[in-house]
This record gives sequence, C-alpha cells and structure tokens, in this order.
Amino acid sequence: MLKFCLTLLSFGLILSRACDDDNNQQLTFTGEDSENYFGKSHVVLPYTWNDGKSLYYAPSSHVSVYDSLYRQPEGRTLFNRHQQIINPFTEYFILNKRDPIDHVNNQQVESRFVLSSLLNTAFFNNRFTPANAFRPFGRLGIRHSFLDSCTTSNGDAGICATSSVCSLFGGRPSGSCSLGKTCCINAINSCGGTVTLNNTYWQSPSVAVNAPTICALNIKLDNKFMEQLGKPICQIRLDFVSFTIAQPTGGTCTDTFQVGGATTAAPIICGDNSGQHMYLDVPSSEIISTDVQLMFNFATGTATPSSRSWNIKIALLPCGADYLAPVDCLQYFTAATGRVSSFNWRDVPIGSIRQLNNQNYNICFRTELIDRQTGVQMCISVCTTTNAGAGYSITTNSAVPGNSLLGVGNNAQGYCTYDYLGIRSATDSTSGLMGDRFCGEQLNTARAPNGADSSIQLCSKIKPFKITYVTDGTEEAVGPPALVSVTADINNVGFCLDYQERAN
Repeated sequence: MLKFCLTLLSFGLILSRACDDDNNQQLTFTGEDSENYFGKSHVVLPYTWNDGKSLYYAPSSHVSVYDSLYRQPEGRTLFNRHQQIINPFTEYFILNKRDPIDHVNNQQVESRFVLSSLLNTAFFNNRFTPANAFRPFGRLGIRHSFLDSCTTSNGDAGICATSSVCSLFGGRPSGSCSLGKTCCINAINSCGGTVTLNNTYWQSPSVAVNAPTICALNIKLDNKFMEQLGKPICQIRLDFVSFTIAQPTGGTCTDTFQVGGATTAAPIICGDNSGQHMYLDVPSSEIISTDVQLMFNFATGTATPSSRSWNIKIALLPCGADYLAPVDCLQYFTAATGRVSSFNWRDVPIGSIRQLNNQNYNICFRTELIDRQTGVQMCISVCTTTNAGAGYSITTNSAVPGNSLLGVGNNAQGYCTYDYLGIRSATDSTSGLMGDRFCGEQLNTARAPNGADSSIQLCSKIKPFKITYVTDGTEEAVGPPALVSVTADINNVGFCLDYQERAN
C-alpha cells in the first residue's frame, strides 16, 4: 500500500513540474514577442516594408546629396513641422449637416476590413495578457514579412499576408511570400470607400460613371490600425496605372481630379495621365490621424461615361524610408536616364490645347552614380514624336510663331511670364548661352524676340536637379491692366523631355 501511495505521489509531482515548465516556456515566448513588438513599433528604419529592398526601383548606386540639401529626412520624423492642410472636399463629406470629421469616423474603417477591430484586440491580447489566457487569432500576430510590400510576377503590388488574412481584407491571393504567406492584391472599384492598407488599387466602377457626379475615395492614416501599426506614414505615392477622363476646354479642366488633405499642393488635372505619378506629403501618422481624399468631379456633356476610367495604385510610405521624395517635389525620378512629361501630354496629332492651366509644381531627380562617378550635371532634350505631335509647346511666340522664347534677366521684356519651364542655369554646350525660364514652341537658349526654330539639348549643373513647371489660368490673350501683355496661345501641348545624368 505504501508503495502504491508513493507511486501516485511521484506521478503527481511529475505532472505538476510538466505544467510549470509549459507555463515558463509560454511566458518566455511572450516576453520575446513583446521585445520584438516594441523594437518594431518605435524604431523606423529604411526599407521597413520591403525586407531591405526599395519599393519602386531596382537597387542602384546613388549619392546622398538630398540628405543635406533638401531632402531633410529628419523633417519626416516625430518632430516634422506642421503645414497647413487644405481640404477642398469638406462639403462633399458632409451628409445631413453632420461634421465632416464625425462623418469620416462614422464610416468606420472596419467596412474595408470587417474584422480589423477583432484582430487589433487579438494582437493587443497576444502581447500584453498572461500566457495562459485565451487569445483568439493568436497566430495572426505580426511576424517577419507580415503585411510587407510584395510584387507578383505580372507586376501587381500587394502585401504579404496569410490566405485567411488576405480574405478578411477582401484581397486576391497572387504569388507567394516567405514563411508560407501569399502576396495579397487589394482593389476597390467603388465611390465613397476608405483605404487603410498599403498597395491598394482604386479602380473605376464596373458600371459607367454618369455625369454630373462626384466619385471620391478616402485614405485614412492612423498608427493605431493593425495594418499601419509600428510604421508611421509620412508620404503617399499615387501611381496612375491608367487614367482617362475628359480633355480640357481651352486648357481648363471640366472633368477634374484633385487631392485634398495632404500638405503637398497638387494641381487639378484631367485628360490622359496613364504612367504619371504624384508624391503627397502628410503629417506623420504617429503624431496625428489624417484623412486624404482623392476626388473625381465629372461635368455634364464633357465625355461619354464609358470613356472615363482609372486604376490608381496607392502606396503608403513610412517615415524615414530612403525612397521618400524630397520636400516640395510632386514628382520624383530615381534613375540616371528617363523621360518626364507634363500632365495630359501625349504623342498625338496637334489639334487642340492639351496643356493644363494652373499648374505649379516641382519635378525632382535623385543624383545617381554613373560608372562609379557622381553625376555632376543633368542634360535634357525634347522627346522625338512619331504621330505628328509636338514634344514641346508652352506659350506662343507672337513675333515668330513656332520659335522658342526665353525669359532673361529680370524678365522686363515680358517673355515667359505666365507659362514656362524653369531649369536652373540651363546651358547650351555649343554656344555657351544660358537661361532659367523657357517657353515658346522650341526649347532653346536663343535670345528673344525671334528665338530659334529648333530645340537643342540643355544641361544644368545646379544640384539638386530639379525642373519647375508653371502655367497660368488661361490660354487667352492677356492685355491691360496686366503689366505684361501677351497674345493668345494656340494649341499648346506642354512638354515631354528625355533626361540623362552625366559624370562629366
């Protein structure tokens, strides 16, 4: 009997020790998770979302000239300055005279991801409750590569997630990521929705959009959302995969696309803009929650409903990433060679005004290494056209139609006053003539009023490399009481330029 009792006692002690060991192991594992969580939440590193690879371009050697001159990455941290946020869409988001902010809050981001609250709660419990507590969705906690950016074999951008989480986001699995996850492609094809997820595509509705109407999308940035947790957002990149709405009338958009809620002053655009992009600065989502609105406004009689279509990729860029665009750069190019054009430029026969009114923005270029040497100058030339189009046409030369124009000195002559392309110290390497402000129908440093009847290559050594594009509000003639009178512009198309950085 004594032997039997001792055996039972020994067996009980073994079971008790086994349970204790299991609890210790769980607590140790939980502690490790907590350390990883705080490390990822409070330290913003470059390439946070792409496992050491850039989001938008193949890794290439470049020079950190922007860090000291005008990139100012520290301006995108916790202490970045607040700029005035202009939101032209306030009235659109007021329903039944409710406060627009309340209305956005009442839309509830959960409509985009119906179980986000549950997963947010589960994630919190997974980190801060006892190890033996019940934790729903415990295995969905953030791990390496979870919600990181990914690209499928056909070029679509998405996020790495498990198949179940991809379904909860309403996404479409395509391709694979590490650790058994799938590349989840997310798309919205409706008006009035809300986006909280990186690499989301906003596509035109499957049913044609009639006019007059407004079609808008809200991008909500909040560091408390699970899909944005630990990755404060400081910038949004819009890629116009496809974009076609009505052409302007006399340079003024009737169908319009505009942005509200960002600190970047993006111009109103229309027409054909497939392949274009925009960078939008926003206050750090770690400091303040921000709503950025994208809005189409379609006017009656401007286009057939079926001709309006778009597919816009929305990328949420984390603070501190080294692929952020410099401050005040609406467009940013990160290759040693490439092509840049104004919004709505196309190689089509000249027959109407394609240049858009009221444009005022900077196009910036990262300094690259060329054959292991730092680029010291950027040269530009007008694109060659094949469809009877024009690669460059900004303002009409009233003295000699078809020729170039140049704004020189204090611009007292009145050339290139209202519409122009600004290139700092752009120089003709042959003649040595230099200019900063160009317009007319040829790109040339030849002096006004006659100008030149052909375009030439111009080079600038001023860093950081940058082009400024400005147009006024009309293509009509400008007369008194304006200080400078000009004739009406005829069928201006804007510009298309091939650029190349050089090491000598």
